[in-house]
Amino acid sequence: MQLGMIGLGRMGANMVRRLMRDGHECVAFDMGREAVDALAKEGAKPAYTLEELAKTLRAPRAVWLMVPAKVVDIVLEQLLPLLKSGDIVIDGGNSHYHDAVRRSKALSAKGIHLVDVGTSGGVLGLERGYCLMIGGEKAAVQSLDPIFATLSPGGSKASGSPQGRGYLHCGQSGAGHFVKMVHNGIEYGLMAAYAEGFNILKHANAGLEARNMDAETAPLSDPHLYEYQLDLASISEVWRHGSIITSQLLDLAAAALVKDPALEHFAGRVSDSGEGRWTVQAAIDEGVPAYVLSAALYSRFESRDRAEFADKVLSAMRLGFGGHVEVPHKS
Repeated sequence: MQLGMIGLGRMGANMVRRLMRDGHECVAFDMGREAVDALAKEGAKPAYTLEELAKTLRAPRAVWLMVPAKVVDIVLEQLLPLLKSGDIVIDGGNSHYHDAVRRSKALSAKGIHLVDVGTSGGVLGLERGYCLMIGGEKAAVQSLDPIFATLSPGGSKASGSPQGRGYLHCGQSGAGHFVKMVHNGIEYGLMAAYAEGFNILKHANAGLEARNMDAETAPLSDPHLYEYQLDLASISEVWRHGSIITSQLLDLAAAALVKDPALEHFAGRVSDSGEGRWTVQAAIDEGVPAYVLSAALYSRFESRDRAEFADKVLSAMRLGFGGHVEVPHKS
């Protein structure tokens, strides 16, 4: 099958490679000429403008956008005049599902189909494949099945149900991005749980550390119970074998700890690209509790010093009611 790919970053380029390995014809476009040239050398048809991409693709065209959510509308504004009724646009990025619904209505008025595809797999997807959560009209989704099958972890040669192979038509427009949004919200919670667990392990040597003997420092009642100097890299590795908490996220943590046991190359400022916020907002709109996902999102805010003023307010109140003076921070 023929597919145009717009956006040849960490995931887009590898998706093109995986498709070409399975015999699909790919037309590749990116704002960076070097990225296009690199894939052209590997067999992709290069397109250095959107006009060239549209002319190279046969009707009805299928164009996959793998670009940041904030630029999807900008790309669509430039791309739509080049498309015709019956063409399909696939948004494989992390767009808000609200935007998918809005864009689908706008494109439908022009006879163009929008398929929203939540894509999970990251930089490992080239070899492992991508989990695909798909929203859109049934006919348009079915026409793209060869593409989805190749990209999925099961691959085009696998048998069984689509969901058993790693891709699923979740429902009408927006459903794919909605499911991926919640997927990423869960990811926030899982990552936070690993991070907190490893932090407890790291500080299991608290009984060996000198502690201030003053009214501002809670005493450690049994220091001898916290005299462990644990090898976190080895612990993460043993957990990867037979443990109930094995996962790709644990694999990544283990690899990082082997390379840099103290994680000195990281400042610990954790960004959020939006999906966690949207998931928590959906929980609020639906009136359902999401304690873990909310806490994980707020911990990311705190990592970026967004709690600094709140902490100062706490210190000011403690000084006011009890004369408590701040204990200097240990570097």
